[in-house]
Amino acid sequence: MASYDLEEQDQLEELKAWWARWGGVIATALVIGALVVIGIQGWRWWTNKRAADASVLYSAVSEAARTSNGAKARDAIAELTDRFSGTGYAPRAELLYAKMLYDAGDRKGASAQLAWVIDHATEDELKAIARYRLAAIQIDDRQYDAALATLDAKHPAAFEGMYADLRGDALAAAGRRADARSAYETALAKMDPKSQYRAYVQVKLDSLPGAAAADARSEAQAAGNAAAAKAASAPANPQAAPSGAPAKP
Repeated sequence: MASYDLEEQDQLEELKAWWARWGGVIATALVIGALVVIGIQGWRWWTNKRAADASVLYSAVSEAARTSNGAKARDAIAELTDRFSGTGYAPRAELLYAKMLYDAGDRKGASAQLAWVIDHATEDELKAIARYRLAAIQIDDRQYDAALATLDAKHPAAFEGMYADLRGDALAAAGRRADARSAYETALAKMDPKSQYRAYVQVKLDSLPGAAAADARSEAQAAGNAAAAKAASAPANPQAAPSGAPAKP
């Protein structure tokens, strides 16, 4: 029994020595790990709470837009952009509010809301929508150069057709018919062949002054190119004697 006691005493002394060396490190690691877990859980709770609060304000803006309650929408959007500008709800609410203002005839106010989305949204698709609507307002206000500059900004490829179409509208309104025609043709090339919107763009293209003459020139040029190609492929002198035939006396 005494030998076992000695062995246990030795093991206990070794454990004490090991803990004296590594106990502080282990305790620190455990504390840090616990703080990390608490921090992550706290961050998730805070993020979820912010999202829930922002969702309530977004719903308020949506309801105000549906009922045309300008005062309610203005108050909700002010709080939403002030407290929750970093959430996805803020730019979406701004788009709703901008449309509400535009429908009410306040193009300046709508432009300001759309500019906010362009400056603060983190999603490229939302920025592209805001730029498209802002350019449309600028065309309404006859600010054609500003509209073209707005449409020149980088945007997702999915918006190429829509942007080219609106560019055609700006150019046509500015009297730059040739450029407008090119823009509409680009829009048609970028759009889904099955899209019903293509028919609307085609109508605008066909209605451009001088469009019929341009089509006639294109057809004439194509016919001329075909004739030139046919002539180039024909023998230089059809009446020439074939190779190896006896020469006439």
